[in-house]
Amino acid sequence: MSHDSGSIAPPPGACRPESRRLPQLSGFHQVSFWVACAFMVLVLIGSLYPSLAMAAPPVRVGIDVLLSERIELVQDKRLGLLTNTSAIDADGTTTMYRLAHEPRVRLTQLYSPEHGLRLSGANGVGDRSGRDAVTGLPLEGLNSYGAPSGRSLKNIDVLVVDIQDVGSRTFTYATTLGKVLGAAGHAGVPVLVLDRPNPQGGEIFEGPVIPRQHRGILGWGPVPVTHGLTLGELARFLNDEMQLRAHVTVVPMAGWHRSMTWEDTGLRWAMPATAVTTPQQAHLYAAAGMVGGAGIDQLDDGVCDLHFFERIAAQYADPTQMAQALRQANLPGVAFEPARYIGRWGPRTGRRYAGVALQVSDPHVFRPLTTALAALVWLRQTYPKQFRVGNKSLFLHIWGSDAVLHGLEQGWSRARIEASWATELAQFSQKRQKYLLYH
Repeated sequence: MSHDSGSIAPPPGACRPESRRLPQLSGFHQVSFWVACAFMVLVLIGSLYPSLAMAAPPVRVGIDVLLSERIELVQDKRLGLLTNTSAIDADGTTTMYRLAHEPRVRLTQLYSPEHGLRLSGANGVGDRSGRDAVTGLPLEGLNSYGAPSGRSLKNIDVLVVDIQDVGSRTFTYATTLGKVLGAAGHAGVPVLVLDRPNPQGGEIFEGPVIPRQHRGILGWGPVPVTHGLTLGELARFLNDEMQLRAHVTVVPMAGWHRSMTWEDTGLRWAMPATAVTTPQQAHLYAAAGMVGGAGIDQLDDGVCDLHFFERIAAQYADPTQMAQALRQANLPGVAFEPARYIGRWGPRTGRRYAGVALQVSDPHVFRPLTTALAALVWLRQTYPKQFRVGNKSLFLHIWGSDAVLHGLEQGWSRARIEASWATELAQFSQKRQKYLLYH
């Protein structure tokens, strides 16, 4: 906010600044006077704004709790660590660094998911197995397609998992987690999950529960598209519901509650993937990704324009009409503006798109899947000749529902499609209760 810097003349009779001069003091007394004034100012600030002294965030993540309060879980043990640079402590130091320099443990093995240990890989690209060039430790690149080898698991006493998820089953870290649990369960190696917030919070979950025939690396376990679980809770759920037989312990966060989205945690953000660089993109990941990444012809989610998951667009849409229609749908917690752009990265380079730019206005009520479905239904009903699911296999792996595919092809309303998954979502809501760690 700007302020007028001009001077205002005092009214007649008012005391002018020069009419009230400080008494002349000696050098020593001048110093004492100003020190006393400074002290009084600090006291006043401290009394009026006690929160200024509280530099620590309201939430403490698992790695901070582990090393300060639960070190007995790992002390003097050989650790394997599944992680990347998204896993940081309150000071921004990676869990990998902290455990590598922690004298009370022995970090002996690293594992990395898709994108690699330091997020240097594009989609579907991870680390090659070998030795990490920085730490010199053995490294296995799992890349969501594999599980830890039996050979590496023989060399560790505990497999630690610390990685930032975004709360969607299509984000492959959930798949990697499941495969780690299966391999560790088979080998008899206990798994310790250092918990972190779900950026979406822990109260909203949406979509069809993916059936066995459609599961893959983009939807591995029996959960809806968004699940409202932390990674620690998801580990407990997958391990039990899929009978993976791992011995799972979770180091919970301190101070996190289910109503908290990322913005409430006070934590530093470290991007979990090369296309999720901000909390805003984490919120929009499912909303736009379930449109632009679902095998539907001529659609985009902003990735080709480097506005990752901040656009929903088609090569044939009217952006003004689309923005007006989605505003009139009264979708909670999100705003829409018309957008036109030309792809400048990836296989969609040079293609012209028109649609909407999305901005999350309230992450506490935002429903990414409802938003995605509203956009798809509008495109299908407005442009029935152009709308086409070209890769139905990919669509089913992403959405995990024959009913959704059939409903879109038949021009169903959003309410009718949402009703197709209501029963299974209610069943999931009941199942998840016993795995929750936070209120």
